[in-house]
Amino acid sequence: MDRREKSVSARHQDKVDVAIIGAGPAGLTAAYLLTRAGKRVTVIEKDPTYVGGISRTVEHNGFRFDIGGHRFFSKSREVVDLWNEILPDDFIERPRMSRIYYEGKFYSYPLRAFEALWNLGVFRSGLCMASYLRWKLFPKKDTRSFQDWTINQFGAKLFGIFFKTYTEKVWGMPCDEISADWAAQRIKGLSLGKAVLDGFKRSLGLNRKPNDGMETKTLLESFRYPRRGPGMMWEAARDRVVEGGNTVLMAHALKQLSQDASGWRVTATGPDGNRVIRADHVISSAPMRELAGRIHPLPASLPDALDLKYRDFLTVALMIRSPDLFPDNWIYIHDSKVKVGRIQNFRSWSPEMVPDPDLACVGLEYFCFEGDGLWNSSDADLVALATKEMGLLGLCDPAAVEGGVVVRQEKAYPVYDDTYAQHVTAMREELEAAYPTLHLVGRNGMHRYNNQDHAMMTAMLTVRNILAGHRQFDVWAVNEDAEYHEAGKEGEAAQIVRPIEEDARAALGSVRAVPRRLHAA
Repeated sequence: MDRREKSVSARHQDKVDVAIIGAGPAGLTAAYLLTRAGKRVTVIEKDPTYVGGISRTVEHNGFRFDIGGHRFFSKSREVVDLWNEILPDDFIERPRMSRIYYEGKFYSYPLRAFEALWNLGVFRSGLCMASYLRWKLFPKKDTRSFQDWTINQFGAKLFGIFFKTYTEKVWGMPCDEISADWAAQRIKGLSLGKAVLDGFKRSLGLNRKPNDGMETKTLLESFRYPRRGPGMMWEAARDRVVEGGNTVLMAHALKQLSQDASGWRVTATGPDGNRVIRADHVISSAPMRELAGRIHPLPASLPDALDLKYRDFLTVALMIRSPDLFPDNWIYIHDSKVKVGRIQNFRSWSPEMVPDPDLACVGLEYFCFEGDGLWNSSDADLVALATKEMGLLGLCDPAAVEGGVVVRQEKAYPVYDDTYAQHVTAMREELEAAYPTLHLVGRNGMHRYNNQDHAMMTAMLTVRNILAGHRQFDVWAVNEDAEYHEAGKEGEAAQIVRPIEEDARAALGSVRAVPRRLHAA
């Protein structure tokens, strides 16, 4: 039985309690919990083969590729318990290691400043220290950009080596256009002066504590991981939904969403034409930009939704006739002579990801925009580029590459530009007022750059709302105090605000910082 046959094996259901758009972590979490609660559910997923969204695992000739790398770690016990319930016997414990690669040498990540100066050599280290002192003595006063802030902290030389290239590869914008507040959030506790002083103390035997570059966190730790990749989790969740009598429709994309007196009418288009699903509630993890264009009648906030932007990326997986090339789970490439931004080592995530012990399998990640030159390159050209760049980096002999495959991931990162928040708010407020039984969840469904456990928690709270019969929890109310709102029933003006349960707070508090462009002066 292939994936599609398995997904549609449940009885045909035209009328359900909840229709779910998207079979990623948020959509399948909602489907699983609603199935467990005895609700009738249909999930539509536009991918013809894989569930899991950006957390899927792609398979090619027995090799498995994680799209971006997904550690299964959460401070939320409720999320961890759900992972264990869905996939009770297939987690493995893996060592965590990631480093920076620059000009043929590896540097610890997070960066250890004294180690960095040592690896750079005497002459370049001297230039870095001179640059550091110059900017400490005469810092730029108006630090508006990421570039200004980082140069003030580390000097122009170290900024150019360890911060500029990778940041611009990932986000597709110059460092002098990224707001400084993101730098302050992302680069914490690293002081070049303290690190150099620590190095001198060690050379004199005055400091014998472990030199891990961090006071409270080690660079080498462990994490849990499904033995055959994160997609294993979401394939199991899909199977539980189908076994519970519900339906997951693969290769079905949302065509139109409308509401009448009898509820929602969800039209999905698939290989056999249109399929109509009638539902009391709809949960959408589809990108807000796509959802707005498919609601009938079109919402007034459609122009807001169309202005939301995304950063995309692609992975070129290479099979290389060689022992494992490096022990890291992934390495960051801080080198301007190549386009690759990060390289995954799939065997370091799990030995079962790579079936041939004589082959190494690595994934080169290229950050891009859908439709640009990289995105539109042929698979053959991208495999050739990745092979060439592995040789330029000195990480392998290009002649040892025995094959490759390309995996594209659209809308991987929602972009936080100057106007995104007002656009999201406009669409959210209109839809909530007009359609109280339409629920937005997940990373793209809410245009929030969040972790897997956060996406799951938005779905968990949404399921509680549906089972309660009203919007008991406001899943949007994630703030620095990690509170959510428990709203009264419809028609009540008052809102009750109370601290979130510890589990939900831990997951909802995992929203990651995203760089923003500078506001106009």
